[in-house]
Parts: sequence; structure tokens; C-alpha cells
Amino acid sequence: MRRISQRCLSAVAGLAAALVVAPPASAATSTPPSRPDTQQRTQTFQLVAKQTQSESIDLGKDGLSRGDELVITEDLYRGDQKIGDHSVLCVYVHLDPSELQCVGTFALPKGQLTSQALLRLPPARSIDVAVTGGSGAFSSARGYVHTVPAGEAVRNLTFHITLDA
Repeated sequence: MRRISQRCLSAVAGLAAALVVAPPASAATSTPPSRPDTQQRTQTFQLVAKQTQSESIDLGKDGLSRGDELVITEDLYRGDQKIGDHSVLCVYVHLDPSELQCVGTFALPKGQLTSQALLRLPPARSIDVAVTGGSGAFSSARGYVHTVPAGEAVRNLTFHITLDA
């Protein structure tokens, strides 16, 4: 198995790390035309993701090739308190320049959030990751997570989530 640099792993982890619970700020908004009978509320909150494990999996041809995978797990914190977990799976879909299709799940006390993004390497300084859905209290979730590196295996996450009321 081949190893990927810690910087790339951190970038990929942060990319996928982009959703979690914690409704610090919330407000009712008007309903868009596509959802005439639905009230909505928005949430903006911040968490810190700390990578706990990462593994690159060399599939197919020896060395980096399309279809190779990267698996990452992170703990999610609000302040000093761990409030959840984040798991992400990325697949190399293009080489030279490298692009990875990443799908992540955030497990939180009130439900799960899902996310997805296409990561180009080397990664940008900050990345917005799409929130694609959820379960439990997040069953109608949509929005994005803004991720910014805060060290080798740490990322600051700002969630911008809209939920149906």
C-alpha cells in the first residue's frame, strides 16, 4: 500500500469534513417558490475536525491510479468537548492534476449529515463542501461547510445549513 503525504491527507480530510450538528445560530427565513408550504430555518455554527486515522488504498495498477481510495476518520469538537465523528471516502477520478471525488458522513447526537465534493490537488487554502442531506434532525439539510486548515491534521469548519421547519 502506498502512503499519501500528511498535507494531502489533511486537505482531503478537511474537504470531506464539512458537516455536523450544533445549532448555535438559527433564524426563520421566507420560503422559496419551489417549497411554497414549507418554513425554513438556517443554522450557522463552527466545529473543529481532528483527524484520527487515514489510510490510502492502492487498487488496480501499482502506484497512484484512477480508482485508488483514501479513507479518513476525524473527531468533531465544539471547544474542548467531542460531539461527533466524521468519516470520508475519496476516490481518485483524475490524475495529473489529481482530482478526488469525496463523500462524507458526520455522526452527531441528533442525526447524521452527508457531504460531497470534488477535491483538486494541491488543495485551495479553503474549500466549500456541499451538504447533500441528512437523517434525524437533519433529514432536510442542505447548504455547505467552509473548511480552513488549522494545522497538519486539524481543520476549522463553519457550517451554513438550511432546514425545513
